Amino acid sequence: MIKIAPSILSADFAALATDIARVEAGGADQLHIDVMDGRFVPNITIGPVVVAAIRKRTRLPLDVHLMIVEPERYVPEFVAAGADMVTVHVEACTHLQRTLAQIRELGARAGVALNPSTPPAALEFVLDDLDLVLVMSVNPGFGGQSFIPSAHRKIRELRKLLGTRPVDVSVDGGVKADLAKSIADDGASTLVAGSAVFGAADPAAAVRAIRAAATAA
Repeated sequence: MIKIAPSILSADFAALATDIARVEAGGADQLHIDVMDGRFVPNITIGPVVVAAIRKRTRLPLDVHLMIVEPERYVPEFVAAGADMVTVHVEACTHLQRTLAQIRELGARAGVALNPSTPPAALEFVLDDLDLVLVMSVNPGFGGQSFIPSAHRKIRELRKLLGTRPVDVSVDGGVKADLAKSIADDGASTLVAGSAVFGAADPAAAVRAIRAAATAA
């Protein structure tokens, strides 16, 4: 079953609770929260305090995507703030397996994000430590970018690599209704959408439209 995860990076931060309520009304399955440090990526976004505030406003699972260097230093704070899933970048982790084990030991689901130029093979020796993989279909750091077509092949290759393991495959970047079906057919189980949802006049309707497109016969 396809899950829809609105990315709050494109939400109105002055009315975040309202925007979250809108996507909940549309049937969103979880929230995607982008954390940027100005080092791993150019922009700076939010920290654990905002995650804790979001946790108080929603019962949806929170997937906290750490686009930061040395993520292992901050994982405990984000889990304590209410993260259900913590996703780190393979490129940012010197000791990836250790970081994934740390996330799980703290009670959250462990995820790894792959930049557009990072192959699925980078995960070969941590496959059994994963709960989810986030395929970046844009270069991280900015919202509103266009989907990079090579992500289609990466998703398919990743599904083969994972085999029968119950690992979620999320896709993040340029995801819109007109791409939802092809991404789902590639093997994605979660579609992360930011501007396509929060940039719409009716975010709830946008969530429903992406789901309908992804699950169309």
